Amino acid sequence: MLKINIICIGKIKEKYFSDAIAEYTKRLGAFCKFTIVELAEEKIRDNIPNQSQISEVLLAEGRSILKKISPSDYVVALCIEGKLTSSEELSKTLDSLALSGKSTVSFVIGGSYGLSDKVKIRADMRLSMSRMTFPHTMARMILTEQIYRAFEISTNGKYHK
Repeated sequence: MLKINIICIGKIKEKYFSDAIAEYTKRLGAFCKFTIVELAEEKIRDNIPNQSQISEVLLAEGRSILKKISPSDYVVALCIEGKLTSSEELSKTLDSLALSGKSTVSFVIGGSYGLSDKVKIRADMRLSMSRMTFPHTMARMILTEQIYRAFEISTNGKYHK
């Protein structure tokens, strides 16, 4: 059974996002071993940080993320410059990875300043959810739903129309 991780920076504060993620997590149990790994968000002392402070945050968060990734993981970094893909294409990608012998796929969502270059370099795929910007908590909920949808597509389930 394929293992899917979402490795992300920060905790979800909004109950409505938590509830939606919990529902899709429960549904995903039929298809994969699904885990969300929440890592601490680095704090910046200034209200208006300079580029040096932002770089330090990205490096520190990047180190935390990379510690959670195994060498054999297929890593998908969510970033603005990533590839736009459809739900059907995501489904085919997950199917292909499972057939090729990959046992773990780790999706990575950075903090409010994005992902460090080291995480992006480690990634096997860069994925953009949209050309629009979403809050990271919303992105996590949408990604969880899209992973569930991908499995429903590959099993010809009724969820995807």
